[in-house]
Amino acid sequence: MAPRTCHGSGMTRELRIAAAGVAPDAIARAQAAIRLGTLEDVLRFAFAQRPSWELVDVIVQDEYTHDVIVQGPAPAFLVFDTT
Repeated sequence: MAPRTCHGSGMTRELRIAAAGVAPDAIARAQAAIRLGTLEDVLRFAFAQRPSWELVDVIVQDEYTHDVIVQGPAPAFLVFDTT
């Protein structure tokens, strides 16, 4: 899938599959997450899933940027760079 550029800012959003054998339905569910832009968006989306996705960690990069790790549709983990 081609990366999307967000709001003309040059920020790229893409889904990268780092392992073979991930079920197509898990990929489809994770694909919906590339539209998210803030930490709040990520958490609302993750907790709205059924079953709910689990917040694994929030890593503070600086006062504006956080990396968010979410355990998504099994066996996937999603990592977001949020502002």
